[in-house]
Amino acid sequence: MPMHPSLTERVAGAAAGALIGDALGLGTHWYYDLDALRRDHGPWVTGYTEPKPGRYHAGMKAGELSQTGLVTLELLRSLTARGEYDQKDFTARLDAKFLARMDGTPYSGPGGYTNQGFRDAHQARVAEGKPWGQTGGYADTTEAAERAALIALRYALSPMQGALMARENILLTHVDPFVAALSLSFDIVAAAIARGEPLDGELGGKLYGMVERRELPYTHVVLAEKTGAYPATPLPTSAALTAPDGLLFPSHIWRAAQDPDVRIEPAWKASLVYGLPCSIICQLPAAYYLAARFEDDFESAVLHAINGGGQNMSRAMLAGILVGARCGISGIPKRLLEGLADAEEVLDLALLLGRQAMQV
Repeated sequence: MPMHPSLTERVAGAAAGALIGDALGLGTHWYYDLDALRRDHGPWVTGYTEPKPGRYHAGMKAGELSQTGLVTLELLRSLTARGEYDQKDFTARLDAKFLARMDGTPYSGPGGYTNQGFRDAHQARVAEGKPWGQTGGYADTTEAAERAALIALRYALSPMQGALMARENILLTHVDPFVAALSLSFDIVAAAIARGEPLDGELGGKLYGMVERRELPYTHVVLAEKTGAYPATPLPTSAALTAPDGLLFPSHIWRAAQDPDVRIEPAWKASLVYGLPCSIICQLPAAYYLAARFEDDFESAVLHAINGGGQNMSRAMLAGILVGARCGISGIPKRLLEGLADAEEVLDLALLLGRQAMQV
């Protein structure tokens, strides 16, 4: 791994890391009985696995992407083809390649299983005929954070622009203010790491300072508390988000990971500490913890995420984004890159996104 990966390498590493994390979870997804996970896949999952008969993605092959991964890949294709985030282009792709092939039930459409967020979007868009922008539901899951991270990464050198565009993408499927704010906070953190900021005890304060300077699109409660009055010309409500405290969260987790009096051993048991379910309040802290424990070790981060069971696919996607942004594309083991379905395309697009991120 280069001592100092470039922005291009970091963005590429995060984009590829997202898809690797998704594919690693395909065969081992949603084992809430960890004994059953070990029985079906051995004491330690070391790479891509094929789903067992009767499991959520049965019939798919090792290294393939789930629906969440496929949607993320489609966003990567859109970003790199257009050279920017074009929401009309992306949603047209969703209409043609996903919603048209779904029936609104869990086991329909590409990728073997449709999560609640996309089932909500299908109901609104197809069953009710609503336009995009009125399609979001109240799922508390992380799929929006995972895909929209690519937008924040593309605009890593323009944090406000990237955050606003990532926000619009998040709201396509997830409109709960708390979930949207935490999702965007994750994306902002990933972009900061890609810019070269370390995930450490200071990162949260730096990002909070950007909120205070109105460089990130959060509501201005922070400013009101600091100055005693709201700004005379606040950002439009449509551009703002609540809960900027989500930006502080990673630094708190980092401190816990470095504290000798706080031990989670082995590290995969972070899933038990923070929770196995799909909720963003379980997934984000576990991903931040693994990124803090294994900041320069991509393989360990994603494999501990996978071996923790439960919603390990999202945990591995989130951790893969964070550690990929830290170590860069060359810090990802070749076997994990080469084992992906459509590996050559993924690598080419990830590197192209990294080069485009240099264009402010």
